[in-house]
Amino acid sequence: MASSTKTVLIPIAHGTEPLEAVAMITVLRRGGADVTVASVETQVGVDACHGIKMVADTLLSDITDSVFDLIVLPGGLPGGETLKNCKPLEKMVKKQDSDGRLNAAICCAPALALGTWGLLEGKKATGYPVFMEKLAATCATAVESRVQIDGRIVTSRGPGTTIEFSITLIEQLFGKEKADEVSSILLLRPNPGEEFTFTELNQTNWSFEDTPQILVPIAEESEEIEAIALVDILRRAKANVVIAAVGNSLEVVGSRKAKLVAEVLLDEVAEKSFDLIVLPGGLNGAPRFASCEKLVNMLKKQAEANKPYGGICASPAYVFEPNGLLKGKKATTHPLVSDKLSDQSHIEHRVVVDGNVITSRAPGTAMEFSLAIVEKFYGREKALQLAKATLV
Repeated sequence: MASSTKTVLIPIAHGTEPLEAVAMITVLRRGGADVTVASVETQVGVDACHGIKMVADTLLSDITDSVFDLIVLPGGLPGGETLKNCKPLEKMVKKQDSDGRLNAAICCAPALALGTWGLLEGKKATGYPVFMEKLAATCATAVESRVQIDGRIVTSRGPGTTIEFSITLIEQLFGKEKADEVSSILLLRPNPGEEFTFTELNQTNWSFEDTPQILVPIAEESEEIEAIALVDILRRAKANVVIAAVGNSLEVVGSRKAKLVAEVLLDEVAEKSFDLIVLPGGLNGAPRFASCEKLVNMLKKQAEANKPYGGICASPAYVFEPNGLLKGKKATTHPLVSDKLSDQSHIEHRVVVDGNVITSRAPGTAMEFSLAIVEKFYGREKALQLAKATLV
């Protein structure tokens, strides 16, 4: 009997947009796809955009004879150019097309790769706004859809459309029922493309000197989209973000087996002062934060100093609530653990800011969560500029 498993190839390079790559990897794995992340460089480790390091599962050069149900290209520069210039990848994608299998691309990759390779002629396709003219020059019909399907090719626009894009790819591979199931778990935005909002109570100014100093801890089984969204968006805003590993290794395997690399171990920065400490979630990752005495002590000191701290997904429930860090505060958390919050009044809100505490719900709220932090430090105008640039 033929296997029902669907195989997916996601190539990455130096300069790949990490939020796009990580969201595609993790959402497709949630849907049940067997995803292979392949570096087109000469090593599995790549330096993605915004100072984020990723580790592929293999080198593309080792799997050029493999057959996949879907090949999907992330964007980012110079990553998109590198993918375009990779002859083995071009050969694989063209064979994919001639054999009637799925190809997909996002951001600059539709124009730079698929279009340059002649696969979009006469097809409707979309991409990052500044690449629309280049897309049209490939004889594609350039459209401004957030996600566009034409035959066996799917295209999308940028970081803020990646989860929708990935859900569409799940529907192409597994059907609408599976796509709806994954979408509901992730808590996708009900109004994609509209101006982002959040709930704020007890409004407080978040202050900093020169540049916000922000700590983002990661642990084994942390939720990858949430971690990368925070780092990606906050670094775009020019905050100084430190990624710190809870444990003994800088390389961390997330909840969906995406391999991330921290810059320091938490032990190395435990005595430092930060303007914000913000935790990604993960139903198994958050308990690792809760069992890290140094991190909990850092959070308690942050609260005692009346300095901002935040968490998304399971972290408010597993880390903040049991340590008294939500006392007198309104908060939200992942639906599966929301019963752990003593105050249930705001658990349906996507992002809640109460004074110096910010909380949020799931991977599908991570961009809004990150942009709300930008707004608290830099103001609404800056946050809206970033929302537009990332197509939230």
